[in-house]
Amino acid sequence: MSYELVFDKNAISFISKLPKDARKRIYEKLALAKDDPHHFFERLSGRSDYKLRVGDYRVIADLNDSLKRIEVTLIGHRKNVYEK
Repeated sequence: MSYELVFDKNAISFISKLPKDARKRIYEKLALAKDDPHHFFERLSGRSDYKLRVGDYRVIADLNDSLKRIEVTLIGHRKNVYEK
């Protein structure tokens, strides 16, 4: 059973400002991750959330295994996404 994707309003705001090709790559990678998110997402050290690498961008999310849900909390450029 695949996981459900849930986006935070800040993540939606950021991704809507990206170029179309970058937006498409992020959505395609998230669609792949829905079947087995632990294969694609990597746990952030010292934190409870996970990251997904997509080129120069990072998707920060919480993986809720009991609800089968990927809760995308933040999307940003790799240079400054971890500061938030």
